[in-house]
Amino acid sequence: MGTTGRAVLGLDAAWTSTEPSGVALAIETESGWRLAALDASYDQFLGRANGTAPGETRPGGSRPNAAELLAAAQTICARRVDIIAIDMPMSRRPIAGRRLADRLVSERYGARAAATHSPGTDRPGAISDKLRAEFEAEGYALCTAPPAQGLIEVYPHPALIEFLKAERRLEYKAGKTGVYWPALSLDERHLNLRAVWARIVEALERRIGGVAERLPRPDPQVRGWRLKAYEDKLDAVVCAAVAIACLDRQAVAHGDQDAAIWVPAPHVAV
Repeated sequence: MGTTGRAVLGLDAAWTSTEPSGVALAIETESGWRLAALDASYDQFLGRANGTAPGETRPGGSRPNAAELLAAAQTICARRVDIIAIDMPMSRRPIAGRRLADRLVSERYGARAAATHSPGTDRPGAISDKLRAEFEAEGYALCTAPPAQGLIEVYPHPALIEFLKAERRLEYKAGKTGVYWPALSLDERHLNLRAVWARIVEALERRIGGVAERLPRPDPQVRGWRLKAYEDKLDAVVCAAVAIACLDRQAVAHGDQDAAIWVPAPHVAV
């Protein structure tokens, strides 16, 4: 089939089973990459594969199941997924604290406000270990060195820095507008947030067609869980975009043989 007909799955995976996780499925067509599905939770994605549209219901948290996610993806796009890109610490060894991968990414991007969070035995803990083992059982082993294949770990903050050629981390987290712009009113902060989201969506649309259609800018009055659901879906698309860069050998693995965080190469843009 050559290089066309490939598919990638991006997972903005919550570190606990109580929070929802964004899911993005992208497929390669003769005219380029297209977004085949985008949902704000695992359950919504599985429901889509069964013919149930999520509608306006609030997404819920659940424990991911690798076999179910892969089967749903194949049902939706009628092809096998080539790479799963997940925004969650992954390792061949139990994660007890900061890994070399975390230190290397933090050294490279910390000055640009994109250092990694610190994983531990509780978060993500067993969720990460179980999901990695499940994907490996399905034929997607954790990949820590080129060529990228199977399951890869990504981190959206440095990915967006490289994709958009940004000076520092983009201010796009819905729950941190007060930190980003403390002197502004709530309405002004939300206008700024939506402007950053629009910038990210515009850039991702150039890499994956259909992103802008599925992620229109939320109305100014929208608040609460709907903003978090939008953010989770946006992160899932970023994961999918990193997976595409990996397939095209345009990404760098930061880490060792046990764990690595994949970041788009500095010359890659969307």
